[in-house]
Amino acid sequence: MSARNCRKCGRMFNHTFGEPLCPVCREKNEEVFQRVKKFVQDNHQAMMNEIVEACDVDVKQIKQWIREERLFFADDSPVKINCEACGAQIATGRFCDKCKKDTLNSMSNAARRPEAPAPAVENRTNPNSRMYTFKK
Repeated sequence: MSARNCRKCGRMFNHTFGEPLCPVCREKNEEVFQRVKKFVQDNHQAMMNEIVEACDVDVKQIKQWIREERLFFADDSPVKINCEACGAQIATGRFCDKCKKDTLNSMSNAARRPEAPAPAVENRTNPNSRMYTFKK
């Protein structure tokens, strides 16, 4: 736990996790989130600017909730954000399904133990290798 200043109002508070918001601002933020969530549920086809105007919220905040996967939109909703890796249009999260799969595959490949190399077998059929004996 550490003492920090609230990102919105500047008040000092004990920060434990998450966004650096004081309890008062966190409560206000949650109220705005619930208002946006209800509006989106009631208006499936609402555009981003309509949500911003109706709920008095910043576009940046809406995008943050979408990236955090707190705010979901219907599949046919016009509200989309860009995948952080490839730029494809997605409805929620940070990455599209293809980039999630690629990242998961690369992480699982990195976590695998490398295979031990096969033991080298001497080539004893070399015609130049002869055994010599010496007579005394």
